[in-house]
Amino acid sequence: MLISVIRTVILYVFIIVALRLMGKRQISDMQPSELVVTMVISDIASLPMQNTSQPLLSGVVPVLILIALEIAMSVLMMKSRFFRKIICGSPVVLIDDGKLLQNQMKRLRLTTAELCAQLRSQNIFSLDDVQYCVVETNGTISVLEKPQKRTPSAEELGIKAADSKPDSIVVSDGKIVESGLSLCGHKRSDVFKILKKNKTALGKVFIMTLNADGKYKVIEKE
Repeated sequence: MLISVIRTVILYVFIIVALRLMGKRQISDMQPSELVVTMVISDIASLPMQNTSQPLLSGVVPVLILIALEIAMSVLMMKSRFFRKIICGSPVVLIDDGKLLQNQMKRLRLTTAELCAQLRSQNIFSLDDVQYCVVETNGTISVLEKPQKRTPSAEELGIKAADSKPDSIVVSDGKIVESGLSLCGHKRSDVFKILKKNKTALGKVFIMTLNADGKYKVIEKE
């Protein structure tokens, strides 16, 4: 039993590292080749977990080969548009200047109900509101609404919008987040100055946000 637990932990850590090498992607953002590799990796890794008589390398080596192939393919797709088109396909226009292209829907085997569901997920409830709709290579859709339905930008309204800086989490559960500090361009000393000003200790902070302009928010632990 102990051997099974150890093998499972080793393979779990190894798969996490392997997937990190493939890059950060959500399932919905994966290209077909990436999704296939991820599914095959999970199947291969499960075999040594279930069968302790099987060598651990029988799961590790194939996974390493798959990761190497996926990285090589991603490099080839970056270098060659033709190769990328073969592997990933091309975006497909479903609505062109307000006209629904039925032949393209048949080609993708996409029903009107599925299309409307995708549009509703982007807060569009009428086909009449859509000027262009494109199905991307990962299966998601990109939509451009008709001019009269679009939310006007500050530039279109002739308004000069204030340049606001995004907030970064610099303290989480009593610990300083270095990546958050680098995002907002501040140092650890800045955090301690703010905490001193608010008369609170680092360990008492549940979350603290800070932006490049120096605006901050401190929420203490309950």
